[in-house]
Amino acid sequence: MAKKKRKAEAESDSGPNAPDARQNDVELVNGNPHKKIKKKKKRTDEETQEIPTVSIAVPGSIIDNTQSFELATRLAGQIARAATIFRIDEVIVFDNKSDGVNDFMALDSTDENESGAAFLVRILQYLETPQYLRRTLFSMHNSLRFVGMLPPLDAPHHLRKHEWAPYREGVTLKERSAGSGTLVDVGLSKNIVINQVMEPHKRVTVAMGIDRNLDADLPREIVSSSKPREEAGIYWGYRVRYASNINSVFKDCQFKGGYDQIIGTSEHGQIVNSSDLTIPTFRHLLIAFGGLAGLEESIEEDNNLKDKDVRQVFDLYLNTCPNQGSRTIRTEEAIFISLQYFQEPITRALQRVEL
Repeated sequence: MAKKKRKAEAESDSGPNAPDARQNDVELVNGNPHKKIKKKKKRTDEETQEIPTVSIAVPGSIIDNTQSFELATRLAGQIARAATIFRIDEVIVFDNKSDGVNDFMALDSTDENESGAAFLVRILQYLETPQYLRRTLFSMHNSLRFVGMLPPLDAPHHLRKHEWAPYREGVTLKERSAGSGTLVDVGLSKNIVINQVMEPHKRVTVAMGIDRNLDADLPREIVSSSKPREEAGIYWGYRVRYASNINSVFKDCQFKGGYDQIIGTSEHGQIVNSSDLTIPTFRHLLIAFGGLAGLEESIEEDNNLKDKDVRQVFDLYLNTCPNQGSRTIRTEEAIFISLQYFQEPITRALQRVEL
């Protein structure tokens, strides 16, 4: 949690004292006078059918502050476990860069000099991948040398060899089937066939159906990775995204329409009991966590946001662990604390959507 003092509130068109011709169309969020939100319009049928998502944003700098590769790996494992336990749909790892260039591919990814953000992205992606696919999808890398000591995520899509489920994750193979389809390794005793022709080494989600007879060579169908949750309500892991700075976390959202609710966490945030917190109904919720100096530093170092007070950036800015006994709460600790804190408010928001 942050300790750095906030900058004085900047005078801008988006500031809390700026004139707003639509003042009758806004409401305060949990009594926060610094941030107003527009009243929600009625959703279309298409929006109503869309399953809401919850994302978290984590700074890569937390890896840079660890004392060893082993401790860095353990920290990344804690974040992966938290994301899985609380059914997080997306984990964004961001840098504190002043420009808006999303240059993850240009980061030094050599074995000895990989950045904290690149390291965290790699470990999170590796742990989310089912065990039977890792050797094919990940080449040997120095950053992965301690992953064997981490507890498994044991997510619903991390199926054992003897387990049957309506969906399985697989990887396409070089070998072709007898027909015109593609062979896919889905972690069973025998590879299955899909009716599409695809290049090898691609991760896919396969609808397995109810027929457990693998000898029949019946072609299976590839579906969207969101299908298991949409059709069967099964949590199907998290996706990982890199952002070069905090502004890129918001503007480069991969979901249609972007994040419609953005929450920041800090020891300087507003104190609201979890039972009293109201999160407006949302399609895509983002919860952001700061590093050693908190979200305040991330905002100040971003050229696109540095003139804004941190409360102008987030719809809610909350202290999820008031009266803390330690002077500092580590980011990986804050994630567990905060995601538990948000469980009831998120559930209530989702129940309002269903009504």
